[in-house]
Amino acid sequence: MLAMLDGTVLDPDAPHIRVDDLGLLRGDGVFETVLVVDGKPRELGPHLDRLARSAAMLDLPEPDRAAWERVCSVVISEWPAAGEMALKLVYTRGPEFGDGSTTSFALGLPIAASQLRARVSGVAAVTLARGFDPSDVPGAPWLLLGAKTLSYAVNMAAGRHAAAQGAEEVIFTAADDTVLEGPTSTAVLVRGRTLRTVPPSSGVLAGTTQGALFRAAERAGWTTKVEPIPVADLRAADAVFLASSVRKITRVRVLDGVELAASPELHAELNALYESEYA
Repeated sequence: MLAMLDGTVLDPDAPHIRVDDLGLLRGDGVFETVLVVDGKPRELGPHLDRLARSAAMLDLPEPDRAAWERVCSVVISEWPAAGEMALKLVYTRGPEFGDGSTTSFALGLPIAASQLRARVSGVAAVTLARGFDPSDVPGAPWLLLGAKTLSYAVNMAAGRHAAAQGAEEVIFTAADDTVLEGPTSTAVLVRGRTLRTVPPSSGVLAGTTQGALFRAAERAGWTTKVEPIPVADLRAADAVFLASSVRKITRVRVLDGVELAASPELHAELNALYESEYA
């Protein structure tokens, strides 16, 4: 299901994007993926906030929030099935040789069967170096660390490298031997009744699903911490999870070929906390 920012519903199998669009040619644009459950988008406000932050980092015009809210409603209302869907919001700099106008659209997609299985069975992950030190972040805004851009070639290459090693997921690490994030997820560590994740100042994307989980956990009496995390803490944790809109709260059962501690009860508890945000 495809709609342009003005709400026009289009045939997703027909051509709509110019071949000189800079989002296509150079990945010069930003995007968000929103989980929709039974017609209700989750964390739409935080997703639109993050879209605006990413756009500002790329010096794109400020997104028209009201227009994005309307086009989201159009795609959701036109989606033909109940249950879950992924709503992808795409905003690019537009054609290289156009009139200076940007390109914006919302696309509804089904959830992949592999993602649905992973939510239940967990995933094997590998740690891979991302090639920067968090101390580099403030002085290098051109690296766009922490922006959700369309330039995902490195992230996709990391996923293929993991697959070649028999794993489904990646956890990136920094040059100072701290944890960063997954290519499309936020890492969450559990120790006792404490949840930990990495701060955006380390050059990672602020997680919307992780934020929802932490809110619910705090209400339930958990402690939450957003702080730098040494890589060694991944193996010392009671459990490691990857959080994102589509994967929800997915357990890492194997890391770098080593089985991690398994607790179906803990996984179920965190899932219940997350879902309580939308009950």
